[in-house]
Amino acid sequence: MQITILAVGRFRSGPQRALYEDYAARLKKGTLLGPLKLQEVEEKRNLEPARLKAREGELLDRALPEGARCIALDERGDNLDSAQLAGLLGQWREEGLRETVFLIGGADGLSPELRQRADRVLSFGRMTWPHLLVRGLLAEQVFRANAILSGHPYHRAD
Repeated sequence: MQITILAVGRFRSGPQRALYEDYAARLKKGTLLGPLKLQEVEEKRNLEPARLKAREGELLDRALPEGARCIALDERGDNLDSAQLAGLLGQWREEGLRETVFLIGGADGLSPELRQRADRVLSFGRMTWPHLLVRGLLAEQVFRANAILSGHPYHRAD
């Protein structure tokens, strides 16, 4: 199954990018949940915050592949542990789903319309995380889900 991270903003070089690339490189073609793909969108005009959030939502919506399941990341979403996320992705894979897309908004988050459109809304907790760092955190969780599903010892839980 193809996993895509569809995110607002562009990576520059630095530790956030290195973290993402490390875990993305581990999810190679042939792994249960690989390879991991990153697609970025960006609005370059200087818009007021509400209009910018709406415009970023439009860009993300247009980039969503047809037929893919969509998981929006939002602080108001459900809190799943790693095994539960692995179970969800594994279930979708077993159902024959070809692609799952994770949405990461910009500095002001995702538009309400995009959150409503998502098949699931998940949270990494109630704390606010830098949207560029979330890419690396998410890549690690997808790698961990792959390890759980394949029985690899990377995930050590009680």
